[in-house]
Amino acid sequence: MEVHLIDGTYELFRHFYALPSARDSEDREVAAVRGVIGSILGMMQAGRTYIGVATDHVIESFRNRMWPGYKTGQGVDPELLSQFPLLEETLCALGVTVWPMEEYEADDALASAAFLAREDIRVERVVISTPDKDLAQCVQGTRVVQLDRRRRLERDEQGVIQKFGVKPSSIPDYLALVGDTADGYPGLPGWGAKSAAAVLSRFGKLEAIPPCAQDWHVTVSNQRSLSDVFNSKRELALLFRDLATLRTDLPLYATVDELLWRGPTSAFPSMADRLDKAKFSMKHVKRSR
Repeated sequence: MEVHLIDGTYELFRHFYALPSARDSEDREVAAVRGVIGSILGMMQAGRTYIGVATDHVIESFRNRMWPGYKTGQGVDPELLSQFPLLEETLCALGVTVWPMEEYEADDALASAAFLAREDIRVERVVISTPDKDLAQCVQGTRVVQLDRRRRLERDEQGVIQKFGVKPSSIPDYLALVGDTADGYPGLPGWGAKSAAAVLSRFGKLEAIPPCAQDWHVTVSNQRSLSDVFNSKRELALLFRDLATLRTDLPLYATVDELLWRGPTSAFPSMADRLDKAKFSMKHVKRSR
């Protein structure tokens, strides 16, 4: 069997900015929900029936207590935020397993779900549908892969190495050095993608990086400066790595059998009808971020 894990937050954002506005009979914006549901129905029609969707029911998480600059819902369009509950409700009515996250993030749910799925010997492949670079840490060989559905780009372990220059297990360390603007932490001054990849491809983990640059034996410019920064901000790098490390121990389900789609519930037809009858509006034909 093949298990498909979908980043509902990303999908909702993607469809919100790609589709023209559509409002239901109660004048609620529903275009993004329509887009996500249509996309998932398309997956089912293609025979993909072991599905789990994770959403950020609340944008903030435990990481906001760890780092004050971590991402929040500030600045997110209210009409986008308002569609999260509707998406979760519609997915449940459709009969799809959905994990609305509050204390943790959708990425943590995807990582935990992937970990649980790969432990089942019946699972041939786990496909994590999101372009988020955080999830690259979950990729394992060709059995657990990452899929960017918009670009139709699939990335296995070799693909992660080709993209980032490090193995999946080093992705949190890589992000700790280069930072992640989408999540709101800056990385270490002077460290970029090339220098981080060169050093971590040799040492793997932050703890293994020698304190003296002359012991690195890698081709990186400004080695001494980078070493000085790393040594002076080592604890900050470890904090950033903790932010980047996805949790894999959330008890989301007992067996992958719970992810099998067995058809919609009785509540789905009326919800689908409401979405189908939503009227398109020219007010926000093209939204800007």
